[in-house]
Amino acid sequence: MDIYGAPTFRVAAVDLNGQMRGKRVPAAYASKLDSGSVRMPIAALNVDIEGADIEGSPLVFETGDADGMMKPTGRPAVPLPWLDAPQPLVPMMMYFDDGTPFYGDARHALMSVLERYAARGWQVIASTELEFTLVDDTGKRPRHVRDPRTGRRVKSSEILSLSQMDTFDPFLSALYEGCAEMGIEAQTTTSEAGVGQFEITLNHQDALRTADDTWLFKSLIRGLAQKFGMAATFMAKPFPGDSGNGMHMHFSVLDADGANIFNDGGTQGTDTLRHAVAGCLKALRPSTLIMAPHANSFERMVPDAHAPTGICWAYENRTAAIRIPGGAPAARRIEHRVAGGDINPYLTFSVILGAALTGIKDGVEPADPIIGNAYEQDLPQLSETWATAIDDFEASVQMKRILDPRLIRNLVMTKRQELDHMSRLPEEDHWKVYLEKV
Repeated sequence: MDIYGAPTFRVAAVDLNGQMRGKRVPAAYASKLDSGSVRMPIAALNVDIEGADIEGSPLVFETGDADGMMKPTGRPAVPLPWLDAPQPLVPMMMYFDDGTPFYGDARHALMSVLERYAARGWQVIASTELEFTLVDDTGKRPRHVRDPRTGRRVKSSEILSLSQMDTFDPFLSALYEGCAEMGIEAQTTTSEAGVGQFEITLNHQDALRTADDTWLFKSLIRGLAQKFGMAATFMAKPFPGDSGNGMHMHFSVLDADGANIFNDGGTQGTDTLRHAVAGCLKALRPSTLIMAPHANSFERMVPDAHAPTGICWAYENRTAAIRIPGGAPAARRIEHRVAGGDINPYLTFSVILGAALTGIKDGVEPADPIIGNAYEQDLPQLSETWATAIDDFEASVQMKRILDPRLIRNLVMTKRQELDHMSRLPEEDHWKVYLEKV
């Protein structure tokens, strides 16, 4: 395996909170990766947001805190452009010693869902739109970022402003260069509604590759921001009263001939599209925990804040949770608008795509698409609080059709531990936990 001549490199898998967990190893380890010689405690992928073991987890003392095997995902080693010295990363997955995939590995969860599509001869094509906020974290609390040219603090939002992009051009240019180095296909950048907030779209491609790119991309943005004397955060609501950070996911499905199964040649889409929408709608409340996994997540999910709160769908309507964008029929797709920027992309993709497939299998019909402002309509709602979201997720029959029940159990234990911890932490200090982790 090519590790770019570096004396050391990193190996990492994804935990339930989307964090990288792994090791720094010498170059000689490159020849050992495929054999599973690199080992790590299995429980490391099911720790809480601060990296602590989950109290009572069956993965810890009950099993003697056993190791699992880490094996490469198949993606070549990627450089980490924010580091001063060359130290590439090899993305990994966790397995038990008998070669069985570890059920608590979020990437395995997504692969399992995509295999169900593949069994039908289908391939999921997906992209993400990621919002993040640049902040000044040098004081006792986060503040709005300073203009790198003048040193003055940025005071207002600049929706779709080219001058705002000029202000941060060195950082954004380095970001595109970093994406090219890492093999991440970044597309458009826009200045968004929050102060110092931007959105970057990743290219439509195979869904697993998009999830991988999204995971790597978040680390790239955070790392580069530090090099430029700032912090970049995907917190759902970094500043009260300002716009939150979301992650919109677009997806379509190709059949064995490469045809889009959502395309009927017109503007409405096929019956299959409607069934997929219905599955996504049915899963919205029980999957709120996946879309809003942290205490801060629920600060974003309020009416009239560009974050969906009502369970509904629509054509070309950004107030709806599920939007069917316009454009050429061949590109007909579903846009899922609920998730915050603070999510684990693998779990988010798993739940969205798994819900769509259950809707297709069951032949479910959705309610009529809404017209007008969703915030002004009487609609069923997402889970209202973090605690409720945990309960709804745990009790859901539909989630058990999508995710391994053991992963559900471990995630519920993780979130209840975090809920207890955050409830004892003053709200004004929550940012210290989340700012550059989520």
